[in-house]
Amino acid sequence: MDWFIFNQLVISPPISMSKCRSCYEFENRVTEEISLDPLTNKTGDVWHVNIKGDFKDMLYGYKFDGKFCPEEGHFYDSSRIVLDPYAKAVISRGEFGVLGPDGNCWAPMACMIPNSEEFDWEGDLPLKYQQSDLIIYEIHVRGFTRHESSKTEFPGTYLGVVEKLDHLKELGVNCIELMPCHEFNELEYFSYNSVSGDYKLNYWGYSTVNFFAPMIRYSSAGARNCGHDVINEFKLLVREAHKRGIEVIMDVVFNHTAEGNEKGPILSFRGVDNSVYYMLAPKGEFYNYSGCGNTFNCNHPIVRQFVLDSLRYWVTEMHVDGFRFDLASIMTRSSSLWDAANVFGNPVEGDLLTTGTPLSSPPLIDMISNDPILSGVKLIAEAWDTGGLYQVGMFPHWGIWSEWNGKYRDIARQFIKGTDGFSGAFAECLCGSPSLYREGGRKPWNSINFVCAHDGFSLGDLVTYNNKHNLANGEDNNDGESHNNSWNCGEEGEFASISVKKLRKRQLQNFFLCLMVSQGVPMIHMGDEYGHTKGGNNNTYCHDNYINYFRWDKKDESSVDFFRFCSLMSNFRRECESLGLNDFPTSERLQWHGHIPLVPDWSDTSRFVAFTLTDSVKGEIYVAFNATHLPVTVTLPERPGYRWEPLVDTSKPSPFDFLTSNLPERETAVKQYSQFLDANLYPMLSYSSIILTLSLDIYA
Repeated sequence: MDWFIFNQLVISPPISMSKCRSCYEFENRVTEEISLDPLTNKTGDVWHVNIKGDFKDMLYGYKFDGKFCPEEGHFYDSSRIVLDPYAKAVISRGEFGVLGPDGNCWAPMACMIPNSEEFDWEGDLPLKYQQSDLIIYEIHVRGFTRHESSKTEFPGTYLGVVEKLDHLKELGVNCIELMPCHEFNELEYFSYNSVSGDYKLNYWGYSTVNFFAPMIRYSSAGARNCGHDVINEFKLLVREAHKRGIEVIMDVVFNHTAEGNEKGPILSFRGVDNSVYYMLAPKGEFYNYSGCGNTFNCNHPIVRQFVLDSLRYWVTEMHVDGFRFDLASIMTRSSSLWDAANVFGNPVEGDLLTTGTPLSSPPLIDMISNDPILSGVKLIAEAWDTGGLYQVGMFPHWGIWSEWNGKYRDIARQFIKGTDGFSGAFAECLCGSPSLYREGGRKPWNSINFVCAHDGFSLGDLVTYNNKHNLANGEDNNDGESHNNSWNCGEEGEFASISVKKLRKRQLQNFFLCLMVSQGVPMIHMGDEYGHTKGGNNNTYCHDNYINYFRWDKKDESSVDFFRFCSLMSNFRRECESLGLNDFPTSERLQWHGHIPLVPDWSDTSRFVAFTLTDSVKGEIYVAFNATHLPVTVTLPERPGYRWEPLVDTSKPSPFDFLTSNLPERETAVKQYSQFLDANLYPMLSYSSIILTLSLDIYA
């Protein structure tokens, strides 16, 4: 297998070719090199070359000639072969977690030459759901099916996800958010972990090598067929998801790359033009707003066009439906327009912002928001970065950007576990966080509501651990967030008394019910639908093992319990017209209650929140949360001619926690409430939540 290396050089850049030793490795040997003449191969700032011939099994790369002077921001090295930033597939190792030749963690990489083969989309078109109708599921491609209990033909791959899409359909999900699927090197952190007895990997993938290439080791084909198969497998995943009514959003990492700081490898951007692609200080140091060694220079004219090109490619060619932008606040910072001649006090013409200054109208966000293609897809910002910039509720939005609502997460956790002083803030969360979004002209759907995500405790661990237990990471438990707003329900760890386990089950359901009855867009993390545990580890970035793998055996064990509850709650939300509003609810539709109707308690000691919501499908629903350690009997709102009927009560054992219309013993279960409902009352246990619906009172 031959491979080309197209080289753009400042001075006569050569093109090279090398031989592939097998489907999974290739020799780092140049077999053909073509120099580009600036007179014939350059137009403006664009280098180009026309090559004729048979390009089957060909790979390519670039070489760049120029000054190697890190203190001036330049890392040109004509002896190195670097990746084309626009390459559509990157070929290297073919198997996830396996070292390259001679134990190399950074095995040679090369670029695929695109071919003219057409993928059969079978008429696929964008689903274009209104964002208010979404239920998002954050998913890790490898972790979803890698465990042996998945029993998939292609575990840990795009095709493995396809095999399990019906599970997501059953759960009621209509949008998946893929954790990073751009090409990355999982061996970036490769080191022996004496605590766990295995090796640390970059499992999550938040360290991009190339922004056009899908992660090749998530493909069942690996590096076969020079990367063409990985593109088709990703397309197949999108096509099959769309067939099941599920949109596909990508988690993208435009805040930094895998090249790290000045000690990192020269893979692509650094060798092409380090001073353009990265934010640099006057002496060539790397700004580190990402916490990962470098910061992508997003608002530089060249870089922002590159980002736009990448996003458009994934929408038009790969049919994805939107993007979640990791540490998106970095994309609002000013670029480094650094000029070495002006560093030491020489006169500077014009007004130059300090590198990294937050911009009210960032050029990149402006371009994305007004692009004819990208303005029509889902755009979700993680509205903070590690440099201290926190923009939740304030991210530049042009009316179309949504945000991961970290404040929702924190408030919901505090209230549900019974912390004083959060009843009013919790009510705000239930309404879609109007205090964050209404003033800026946005709507409830601009809030992506979540309780748990990939980083931090899983939902199961949130109710099982007070403290992080990260020793397995090999960092003496010093990594990860120490303030998790979690509660172990009385005993630390999985091995607990029956009463504690029952309380934990109620709390799991309370959190899920909270998500599903809140205005805004709910997001579930993979595995939370069965209470997946990571053993109290809240920073599992380095574990390619059971800690992160979806446990299909555990899901099946809970299929008549928590998974059933989650599926029913998700589908209940989708049935209700009032739980995905396009505007914030007003008093015409929503009424707040306390232990008695229309008398809510917003005092600092209140741990009870209840409301009624009129619904064009269900008529009206009553929702209440009792986050105290004491039971309470609530008086229900009077509705002449109608009677309140129980639908959900998290204090009841399954299947009576959700009374479906086809439940064989439903009538018997409802009769157990009759003495209270006849008096327009309802008893709630401690740490429980309920949903009641209205029905005609035939005895009225």
